[in-house]
Amino acid sequence: MTTGGPGLFSDIGKKAKDLLTMDYNCDQKFSITTNSETGVTLSSTVAKRRGLSSGDVAAQYKHKNAVFDVKVYTESNVLTTISITDILPSTKTILSFKLPDYKSGKLKVQYAHEHATFTTAVGLNKSPALDFSATIGTPSIAFGAESSYLTGSGKFAKYNAGVSLRKPDSSASVILADKGDSLRVSYLHHLSRLNGGAVVGEVSRRFSTNENTLTVGCSYVVDPLTVVKAKLNNHGNLGALLQHKLTPKSFLTISGALDTKALEKSPKFGLELSLKP
Repeated sequence: MTTGGPGLFSDIGKKAKDLLTMDYNCDQKFSITTNSETGVTLSSTVAKRRGLSSGDVAAQYKHKNAVFDVKVYTESNVLTTISITDILPSTKTILSFKLPDYKSGKLKVQYAHEHATFTTAVGLNKSPALDFSATIGTPSIAFGAESSYLTGSGKFAKYNAGVSLRKPDSSASVILADKGDSLRVSYLHHLSRLNGGAVVGEVSRRFSTNENTLTVGCSYVVDPLTVVKAKLNNHGNLGALLQHKLTPKSFLTISGALDTKALEKSPKFGLELSLKP
């Protein structure tokens, strides 16, 4: 696919969202990845959430412009994803389905142009949902919209719109979502004083309930191997994490969360270890 351009609709506000959500985890999780001589990448994950244990085993095989992924969950579900790049110029085709739910199949096609991107997805069942998104612009400014139409009921399940502004050291976005019921505005700025870290602010409003949420966060690069992140919103929810790079692709993440306005303040802690060759 063509690189650069305005990016996908899902990229609007993604950097700010990732800084506020990615790697924050109050569960215990362990994953290990290995590469076989045949070119197959195998990975296994075990997690404990709220006293319940779960896990999965995944395999990935790459051949020329195709990638085959198979993941088996402890619930005996099997998720298979096949991604093929450039069947047609500047396109990516993704076929996914989960067994034993044979109605879960979905076919997605992405097209990337220098000044526009389009994504279309259709469910592989009798009354499929039709998903469509489009973004126009440049790497510096982009406008986009997405929608999902339910052919069975003849109604739209969602329609969202957004705009993003990007500079080398900052990015800002405005997203109108939930059929116009919510508005989210975010701004992220990289600071040299944080050794390459960043500060982020996000304001979200839900019009139907008149609820406003302000969240601020930051990341600080302690050294080339260690990053510290923290976030706090106006409801008193505090989160923090420390991530240390064990090898170029392996990480140890320790995170915690605390409701500062709760009568009984009981912090929650999580530990995640990801090992890759």
